[in-house]
Amino acid sequence: MAALLHTIPSIKVSNVRNANQFHTSPLLSPLTVSLTRRRLTIRATETDANEVKGQAPDKAPSNGGSSLNQLLGIKGAAEETNKWKIRLQLTKPVTWPPLVWGVVCGAAASGNFHWNLDDAAKSIVCMVMAGPCLTGYTQTLNDWYDREIDAINEPYRPIPSGAISENEVITQIWVLLLAGLGLAGLLDVWAGHNLPVVFYLAVGGALLSYIYSAPPLKLKQNGWVGNFALGASYISLPWWAGQALFGTLTPDIIVLTLLYSIAGLGIAIVNDFKSIEGDRALGLQSIPVAFGVEAAKWICVGAIDVTQLSIAGYLLGDGKPYYALALLGLILPQVYFQFNYFLKDPFKYDVKYQASAQPFLILGLLVTALATSHS
Repeated sequence: MAALLHTIPSIKVSNVRNANQFHTSPLLSPLTVSLTRRRLTIRATETDANEVKGQAPDKAPSNGGSSLNQLLGIKGAAEETNKWKIRLQLTKPVTWPPLVWGVVCGAAASGNFHWNLDDAAKSIVCMVMAGPCLTGYTQTLNDWYDREIDAINEPYRPIPSGAISENEVITQIWVLLLAGLGLAGLLDVWAGHNLPVVFYLAVGGALLSYIYSAPPLKLKQNGWVGNFALGASYISLPWWAGQALFGTLTPDIIVLTLLYSIAGLGIAIVNDFKSIEGDRALGLQSIPVAFGVEAAKWICVGAIDVTQLSIAGYLLGDGKPYYALALLGLILPQVYFQFNYFLKDPFKYDVKYQASAQPFLILGLLVTALATSHS
């Protein structure tokens, strides 16, 4: 299988007296095998182990990882053999909340959400569509097309480690995609839409996810285009789905949320620092690779902060000073965490920074949504 060709170990096993001594090095070449009576030698041809460049060590040994991290799909995960837990890990549940929150913001911005059983049920189904189904599809698809990079950056992840087979991954991608599209169509029928807006948004999001991860376009090869596409899929698309489900999606909301997606671009850059080695080895021009670590740190926080300040200015100019002040108040702690964590060391504190700062950013999204609902 193609997934098994990323790293092939070269192992030399001596006789019984030295059986506990293993020497392993990752190679990308065919193997020759010679067998004698007392010694089995497996060695690589054409490529010497010392010539292989850009191969990172296993940075997070799975035997000492966390079971919670495994279920959430983040680094530091424990080794797992249960296939359902591995499938869940591939969907990266830690990435679902922004999409779920985006649906909440869209429903709030519509001005037509009511606290009754019918609207609550619609919103929950929309959240499942956006989070577990379509975000799970996106993350599994991305891991599939990133298996070569992950073999360098995170070789302990399920696909490069061989914990899940190629057919199982592809099946999961299709099941999640079809489930998400099916729920989108159901929501359109439920809402009585003449035009299946939610379904169209789901199809557009699925297509965006595909061209983000897959060749020949592979938007993520370009740091600017790829990260903006990622930001839009996390902020704009779920907002649009929530607003279209309960109200009308208007051009001014489309523009406003796309502007907010620039902050999403900044958030996406945070995740690029951990992948510098693999991105550089495979020719991906992420922001940290293209501009260097120091410049990329400031591009990242600039995109996040300037975007939110611009939105606050827009709200102030639109006659909503209290909403503008509330948003400004939510920007300040983000700046604090940027200086105390992210700007100090984006490699060491990336997860801690996101856990500390992002709640304030998503609260700012809700403040903006409530402001637009009172236009």
